[in-house]
Amino acid sequence: MIEAGRTAADHIAADRRVVWHGMRPFKENDVPLLITEANGSWITDCEGNRYLDGMSGLWCVNAGYGRQELADAAYRQLSSMPYYPLTQTHLPAIRLAEKLGEWLEGDYVVFFSNSGSEANEAAFKMARQYQQQTGHPYRHKFIARYRGYHGSSPGALSATGQAVRKLKYEPLAPGFLHVRPPDSYRRPEGMSREAHQLQCAREIEETIVWEGADTVAGVILEPAITGGGIIVPDKAYMEEVRRICTQHGALMIVDEVICGFGRSGRSFGHHNFGVSPDIVTMAKGITSGYLPLAATAVKREIYQAFCQKGEYDHLRHVNTFGGHPASCAVALANLELMEREKLRERSSLLGARLLEELGAALAGHPLAGDVRGFGFMAGIELVEDRQSRKPAAPGVMQGIIDSCRRRGLIIGKNGDTVAGYNNVLTLAPPLSSTDEDLDFLLAALLEALEEASPA
Repeated sequence: MIEAGRTAADHIAADRRVVWHGMRPFKENDVPLLITEANGSWITDCEGNRYLDGMSGLWCVNAGYGRQELADAAYRQLSSMPYYPLTQTHLPAIRLAEKLGEWLEGDYVVFFSNSGSEANEAAFKMARQYQQQTGHPYRHKFIARYRGYHGSSPGALSATGQAVRKLKYEPLAPGFLHVRPPDSYRRPEGMSREAHQLQCAREIEETIVWEGADTVAGVILEPAITGGGIIVPDKAYMEEVRRICTQHGALMIVDEVICGFGRSGRSFGHHNFGVSPDIVTMAKGITSGYLPLAATAVKREIYQAFCQKGEYDHLRHVNTFGGHPASCAVALANLELMEREKLRERSSLLGARLLEELGAALAGHPLAGDVRGFGFMAGIELVEDRQSRKPAAPGVMQGIIDSCRRRGLIIGKNGDTVAGYNNVLTLAPPLSSTDEDLDFLLAALLEALEEASPA
């Protein structure tokens, strides 16, 4: 709702003076959307224009907008006990940690923080300290994947395999190494997908051997690379990574910040592959974006290494708002809502339909090189031509995004990742989307792609 006495133009002018936006290149006359209302899968701007939010905000509004029960959960908690740090404890944190254990389907101990970046930073500290306290004092390195994203803080950005995100911020934290992602669309000619997937997994093992297994603390990976272009591995790849980590004593850290909480069609993305991580990091969909919250879950046997009597054997890590009572209360209500409405199952059904219809409609499209999906998210890799697979130019990408917006659809792309390879359109609508919402999304997107098709 626009304030009395101020127009939308007044607010935009104020925005230009005082708000610094993330991921928006400077443009002299840039006018961001001023969103004033949201409900279901739809957002409304200050002029009354409605848009289907095909990206769930920033991959996070899994349960959809306008959930009164989530607002009520925050209000009730703020009214009774608004804050206390988890240097002690409170009931919302206890109840949520128990519920997360159910969703994880394993015996984990949970450390709360505020964002995915923070969850990963905590995981790195835990892994290094665990290795030291179990007789491996030189294990400090982490292996991650190119194109993967793990956050914006120094350690998390060091783990991120997106060179453009690091420009002008390096040097960052030492001890982070990168290997190729399982991008089978761009595998060598003549190599089968299966062989390529195993080759990519075994590059992790080669790196461990070359670096020295006694120097590697862990391997971090998303179940499917998300912001880096929706790169989905095979089950054999994830199983091989699990084998490699176990064999060489490296902790397997799975970043579920985007893939978790139903997005993949299961509780967590790694459940699709039948692997059991040592550490799981999570954020975003844990509250469906209604309040900030993140968590780092570690297997109990790892936690036990911190339950020693040495002066510095405990985890010396804390943040003021991690596990905020209201955020925990909202997260618990969110997970119960998702269970009640079967949104994990809904995600699987919607995702299967989205991938099937996109694949069929774009099978012969000259710009559509590859269509990929993981649960209810999808990526369309755009190319100049299907034969060369040369990535589409930035202007083509932006033209399609703008065309979708004119039609009332917000979509994303893998922006500012790897120079020359920011050519994947991304979709991740709320898991609560209706069949009619998906009809609208497909129609608007396919119209925009057809409009961009070379004559």
